[in-house]
Amino acid sequence: MPDLTLFHTAEVHVTTFAALAPSADLQQVVRSDWLERAQQGIPPELEQEITAAIQATSGPVLCTCTTLGEVAEKAGATRLDWPMMQEAARIGGPVLMAYCLDSTAAPSTVLLRRAFTDLDKEPELRSLPLTGLWGHFTEGDNKRFEAEIATWISTSLKMLPDTSCVVLAQASMAGAAEILQRQTAIPILASPAIAMKHLLGE
Repeated sequence: MPDLTLFHTAEVHVTTFAALAPSADLQQVVRSDWLERAQQGIPPELEQEITAAIQATSGPVLCTCTTLGEVAEKAGATRLDWPMMQEAARIGGPVLMAYCLDSTAAPSTVLLRRAFTDLDKEPELRSLPLTGLWGHFTEGDNKRFEAEIATWISTSLKMLPDTSCVVLAQASMAGAAEILQRQTAIPILASPAIAMKHLLGE
């Protein structure tokens, strides 16, 4: 039985998560078609397919796709962004949540609010849509994707100096965290490293 099974919707995540846990036995499954089929909402047949795949797996499961997170959680998986949202809630608001895919916005917001509520804190959330940058990721231009995310967030922080932390809502955005953290003392939270530390102690 693997230490952890991961369900991704982009091949690029395989290398990222392997590097985060080099000593762990990871089973990584890539289903890009799931995200494509979920863009206008998750139909019942897709929910059933995701649920069956997760429940057929032995051991702990991590879903790295924010859009599919709610369905994956219902099936027994850990949502990639849940440990990150818990960390953001511990830090407290105002939290600036940046996202690059419209289908991410609602589930991420709900999850972040839930993390605040679990700590009996009033959510203080701000959203920063960066959907115009998603094409860079789908075209494989990760460096430009990460650099432009960092630029937009850095500009926003100058206008929102009371921000307590930044949440990068998607795993694909994680590379921007290192760039941003060199520019600000405000914590920049990226889900992959936080989730792997939570599940594996890596």
